[in-house]
Amino acid sequence: MKRASISLLSRLSRHKSQNFIPIISKYYISDLASSSSPLKPCARSHGLIVRNHPYQTNPSHKMTTLVENPLQLSSRQRKTKEKSDLNEAFESAKTSEEMLRLFKLMEASFDESELGLASLKIGLKLDQEGEDPEKILFFADRALKVLDKGDKTSRPSFLVAMCLQLMGSVNYSLKKFNDSLGYLNRANRILGSLEGEGLGRVEDVRPVMHAVQLELANVKTAMGRREEALEHHNKCLEIKELTLENDSKELGVANRDLAEAYVAVLNFKEALPYGLKALEIHKNGLGDNSVEVAHDRRVLGVIYSGLEEHQKALEQNELSQKVLKNWGLSSELLRAEIDAANMQIALGKFEEAINTLRGIVQQTEKDSETRALVFISMAKALCSQDKFPDTKRCLEIACGILDKKETVSPAEVADAYSEISMQYETMNEFETAISLLKRTLALLEKLPQEQHLEGSVSARIGWLFLLTGKVPQAIPYLESAAERLKESFGPKHFGVGYIYNNLGAAYLELDRPQSAAQMFAVAKDIMDVSLGPHHTDSIEACQNLSKAYSTMGSYTLAIEFQQRVIGAWESHGPSAEDELREARRVLEQLKKANKLYIVHFLYKPGYCMIWHLSTLFLSGLDGFLCLQHGTMLRTLQEAINGQL
Repeated sequence: MKRASISLLSRLSRHKSQNFIPIISKYYISDLASSSSPLKPCARSHGLIVRNHPYQTNPSHKMTTLVENPLQLSSRQRKTKEKSDLNEAFESAKTSEEMLRLFKLMEASFDESELGLASLKIGLKLDQEGEDPEKILFFADRALKVLDKGDKTSRPSFLVAMCLQLMGSVNYSLKKFNDSLGYLNRANRILGSLEGEGLGRVEDVRPVMHAVQLELANVKTAMGRREEALEHHNKCLEIKELTLENDSKELGVANRDLAEAYVAVLNFKEALPYGLKALEIHKNGLGDNSVEVAHDRRVLGVIYSGLEEHQKALEQNELSQKVLKNWGLSSELLRAEIDAANMQIALGKFEEAINTLRGIVQQTEKDSETRALVFISMAKALCSQDKFPDTKRCLEIACGILDKKETVSPAEVADAYSEISMQYETMNEFETAISLLKRTLALLEKLPQEQHLEGSVSARIGWLFLLTGKVPQAIPYLESAAERLKESFGPKHFGVGYIYNNLGAAYLELDRPQSAAQMFAVAKDIMDVSLGPHHTDSIEACQNLSKAYSTMGSYTLAIEFQQRVIGAWESHGPSAEDELREARRVLEQLKKANKLYIVHFLYKPGYCMIWHLSTLFLSGLDGFLCLQHGTMLRTLQEAINGQL
């Protein structure tokens, strides 16, 4: 899209579109557009006039005044011609070095107000060539100051939107995410207004709008706001669908990009149709043996794994490997083979996975990250077979490699440490698992774009502290995780619900049932929305809420939520008979506890309590009468024996 912006700017320079005349510099449009301007004959026709002059063939012939007048330019005309020649040379420049050299000359001849468009072009060219962001920022900022000088009543222009897009892009490169977001949001508003009111050509506006949407997605992803980034990824695809042919390769890539964006937020169900669409487009347009098809199949393998359809995942992976072998893409093929081994492990084919990995390890360099990944997968297969000593040896080899890569590839190393910690959890080596997760967290805290992983790792540390009875240490990690994941995935993501459920359990352990009830209530609300009220995890949250209210002595509320638990398990049919039986047993206990609680409340020595009979009936204490100045007509024990 950056290249599209540069070519678009060149086209705008050549065409005198009335939409852009007010903000393009005077020398650039107005003078060239005027038929009486001296630039028109001087720019290209002056040499022809001289060559075609009848007296040029006879040097000794005296020229008349009529011939000399056109050749004698005034000072103003000479300056105008010099500016025109400079501008034409700048427009013809092919490299950034040539553009910068000519720009230096232009600075001596042009006012600052006339250099805005040239500054923008240099900024875009430098951005395209991957130059120093600070250098790009200088020209982008200079262009914006010139082109964005309209008064408060004037409408912001398309070129201003282009400047803002470039400012947003370069600030993103400098990791100034808040600044980037501000520029891009304004560019988005301007472009939306231009498109909505039909003030710009669609073929001009849409490429820049796509670039803005893509940058917004990148910035919000970098800020950890992945759920919001999805909206911009969807908008990118919509623009592509409006501008590209249905069988376009680029449209297939756009569908795959959106699928990967959904995978990043663990929404595999939404990712699947876009992954399948990408595959369909690339198969039809490029054939089964294209690299794009191989990439599509690998993404589909990840999606099917996320959906726990591991056999389908393995099928896609194997088809992808065939194409990668044909194209000789060895590094990508190795990663695909590791993926295949992990899928075999998920299917319980441990020996097959180990054999696959033994073949891969011979193809890897001694201290490469790929070799570390092979040993991690090998450990996973061995751990699944309860071969713990061999598992630990593989993990130690992997950690030895990764330790040297922390500064080079922090994100990849963090991901690997997280995977290793899971295997130590499986072996009940919780202290080692927590230690690795803390190392993971230290790496992720330096990577703002990995905020979602930071939240997930904090949640796991909190859960492990809960598991090992270190409840006070668990709470700050769980609270931090909840905030991180809400920002990344939105407040109703099921992952956030799990964290609040664990927070509730922590508060309950610390004998803070009121705080626990609040956390369980939030968890239940999230689970109901994200998973549905009859999902097993939603039922568990409801059960926990009932338990918290019971601990508080709020038996009426506890009973209400326990009845909801029973209703939810009933919807599962015969498969949930055991769970339903247990839920009904808990309900009966709650009812008994509720009656005991009311009896205990009524019998308070030293108090004179007169109760209306109907109140006692509503309390469930049939026949228990206490009507005379606090005197029990039956003893407390008689009441219990008769009612419970």
